Amino acid sequence: MFVWSKRLVATLLGLFVLMLGVFLLNTTTDSTSSLQIHTTRWIALNYLGLVAWVFVWMIDQARMRGKNIWVWLVPFVLAPLPTLMLFVLFLQRRIQSS
Repeated sequence: MFVWSKRLVATLLGLFVLMLGVFLLNTTTDSTSSLQIHTTRWIALNYLGLVAWVFVWMIDQARMRGKNIWVWLVPFVLAPLPTLMLFVLFLQRRIQSS
């Protein structure tokens, strides 16, 4: 679990935001998609399955460490990849001794 560095996560989050910005700026509303409807449904089904699988993994990791997972649900639904990266960083924090 300690293979993620803060610099790697910051770079990945930055690339995600950059790609999202490029995607949103390059979309045109007047063109039609060349994807077939069954292809789009298949992609959506695979994406939802992956999201569910990752969230189950997050539940397991939080349960093993005694953390509350449900505060991560809304951010995960809105943006799964950045939330997953932040969750992994959250789990890697050093435990403060009192």
